[in-house]
Amino acid sequence: MKRALSTGRLLAGVQPEGAAGERFDDLLRQPGLRIERIVSTGQVSPPDFWYDQSEGEWVLLVAGQARLLIEGEGSPRFLKAGDWIDLPPHCRHRVEWTDPECQTIWLAVYYAPPVGGD
Repeated sequence: MKRALSTGRLLAGVQPEGAAGERFDDLLRQPGLRIERIVSTGQVSPPDFWYDQSEGEWVLLVAGQARLLIEGEGSPRFLKAGDWIDLPPHCRHRVEWTDPECQTIWLAVYYAPPVGGD
């Protein structure tokens, strides 16, 4: 069965001015792969909350700025537009800060763990 073509614009219609909360948009979803656009406007992870995902997550900061804390590291990593990081499965991390003055746009690529791993 042939899959239909899909298109879009990464930076179009991102977040209306004054919108509350983060925005999450799936751009592509296939078995073992999901690409998501996340738009933050000052949001952070809740206190004592850590992301701990069974899949890997490759993240590109498209616009804005953020601080990402990886469990076991002494201080958060400062990310700016163009920076990326590959978080392997179960790499516990949290968002410590996103710029409240502008949109922080993340492109997150979630991928299945290696065969035989989790």
